[in-house]
Amino acid sequence: MSGPSIESVRLTDGYEAAVRWWRPHAARGAVLYFHGIQSHGGWYEGSGEALAAAGYHVLMPDRRGSGLNAHNRGHVDSVERAIDDASDLLHALLKATNCELAHVVGVSWGGKLAVCLAAAQPRAVASLTLVAPGLFPVVDLTAPEKFRVAVSLINDRTKLFDIPLNDPAYFTDNPARISFVDQDGLMLRKVSAPFLLATRRMDRIVSRFDRSGYRGKIHLMLAGKDRIIDNERSRNWLSKLKGSATRLTEYPAAHHTLEFERDPSGFFADLVKGIES
Repeated sequence: MSGPSIESVRLTDGYEAAVRWWRPHAARGAVLYFHGIQSHGGWYEGSGEALAAAGYHVLMPDRRGSGLNAHNRGHVDSVERAIDDASDLLHALLKATNCELAHVVGVSWGGKLAVCLAAAQPRAVASLTLVAPGLFPVVDLTAPEKFRVAVSLINDRTKLFDIPLNDPAYFTDNPARISFVDQDGLMLRKVSAPFLLATRRMDRIVSRFDRSGYRGKIHLMLAGKDRIIDNERSRNWLSKLKGSATRLTEYPAAHHTLEFERDPSGFFADLVKGIES
């Protein structure tokens, strides 16, 4: 299987978003794959390759202002814009593949976006795969930083603030991948106050997700040594969902970015299996 092609998708407000496409021959489905707050699609090409090898079209966008998207770096104006972007990308994938439904994968912050997309487009999402999703983060801004963010929402909506995850050890203990993160010039290190507010507003959608009308499959994948998200709250959230077939896969010795484990082959196999089953 060859690597992805780098293309762009025009969002409904005119923003040109860079994306990675895998287009296998005789595909049997479509997958939309969202990255985390600091990462970009380049972190997850192993997942894309595994899904494509299993026969799925894969669209892996870089979020606006992230990765290959240099315009308005670190900024998303509102939660509505973030969800509209996700919906635009979903419809672009469905149109390009002639599929009626897509499987949606979200890693870390992208897991929160995936849940919001399924709530907004419940009839277009076949399954949700949430990989160490940022539904309940344990890393947060300090109180003084939150005050400065609040002031910025009034006085300077484009001002950028440090993401409190700039130590690669949050993501992995794999030396090769720590070096990769350290040297990644596309990694996002700052975001705007509106981006942070949009993230908070996504929390309300997550908390009410059971009332959204989504009834597709949900696969939650957790890393036992995760220092970024609260695994127990994530498990409890999953257990309270009604009307969806749920699946929980845990990796007790793994760190937050399962893709970065020394041998991620088991994760890749479980990712594909969760969509197929």
